[in-house]
Amino acid sequence: QVQLVESGGGLVQAGGSLRLSCAASGRTFSSYAMAWFRQAPGKEREFVTHISWSGGSTYYADSVKGRFTISRDNAKSTMYLQMTSLKPEDTAVYYCAATRGAWTVGTRTTSTIYNYWGQGTQVTVSS
Repeated sequence: QVQLVESGGGLVQAGGSLRLSCAASGRTFSSYAMAWFRQAPGKEREFVTHISWSGGSTYYADSVKGRFTISRDNAKSTMYLQMTSLKPEDTAVYYCAATRGAWTVGTRTTSTIYNYWGQGTQVTVSS
């Protein structure tokens, strides 16, 4: 089992940058594939990006490709989301998620495959 805690959210102007962190408890962090999701007010939770257990495979939603970078440091049991060129439409609560289960290129964007979730961190981008 793993517990996830996000941090790094805040208020930033459009065009600015933020780096989110997701710290995991436990000694098996490297066994988990990880992802970031976000949920804007009045909208459903949506996939942002995914990273394999080793960090060797990453995948991004089209809406953030080229602006966001996911990474992980297994020695520190921490995952990161570097966000640049932020837009007002990036405003949302950002959640990190983890799974030890199998995933495919077809399922990694689906929230239901992730067994563990953080509490979320608010990101607000002003215009």
